Amino acid sequence: MTDTRGEIPALLGALRAQRRHVLGILDGLGDEELRRPVLPSGWHCLGLVRHLALDVERFWFRAVVAGDAEVIRGLPDGDEAWRVAPEVPAAEVLELYRREAELADAIVAGTPGDAAPAWWPVELFGEPHLHSLRDVLLHVVTETACHAGHLDAARELIDGRRWLTLT
Repeated sequence: MTDTRGEIPALLGALRAQRRHVLGILDGLGDEELRRPVLPSGWHCLGLVRHLALDVERFWFRAVVAGDAEVIRGLPDGDEAWRVAPEVPAAEVLELYRREAELADAIVAGTPGDAAPAWWPVELFGEPHLHSLRDVLLHVVTETACHAGHLDAARELIDGRRWLTLT
């Protein structure tokens, strides 16, 4: 058994910082700007936040770490999580992200750092390559940071605003 008592709070702190970055870089954008594709691939900021809520926070913590059968049954297919219906308000998607982050934090708080995933999607990833809560947290920090950078670039293309992180 590995002592993860110091690692888990540090990783969770890094994840929370990246979550603040995701929401902070979008602050002040209206619904139209949040839905405006700025890259040839066609994704938009709101779709990326929905992806983070469903394919990252919900998937990795509620499905993989906690093994919640209802969540596993309801996981989105393909790029479904990236799509936001026109009638869905932007505030609803941002709140979904905040709510999934809170639920994820509760799972982290109740799970030992070296606990193995309760469920693993072999059909997506083959044999497990993340073996503990620690591994999942590191993966989610990395993925969230990567997407925060995508949002930085999108925001700069939308209105020129830049997010500078000096720490």
